[in-house]
Amino acid sequence: MTEDKPEAGRPGARSDAAGRATMASGRTFHPVYLLLALPFVALLWVPFYDRAEPSLWGIPFFYWYQMAWTLLGAACTWPVYRHEERRRK
Repeated sequence: MTEDKPEAGRPGARSDAAGRATMASGRTFHPVYLLLALPFVALLWVPFYDRAEPSLWGIPFFYWYQMAWTLLGAACTWPVYRHEERRRK
């Protein structure tokens, strides 16, 4: 059973009987969702990758780092997708 009092700072959030945070839709937080933050954080801090060296096949680091995160972002999304599919069954 859930209580209907929202937690501070999270509209629609509730706690279940075990004290886990749940959203109004009834979803509980699972650590796999943290994978979605990795590409965002990795590309958010531009001064980290704003340089030309090391180059890869003549491509400056600035460009190949971002291209690599396109593939890594998909790899980070896949486990979240699988978790959601299992949860729905």
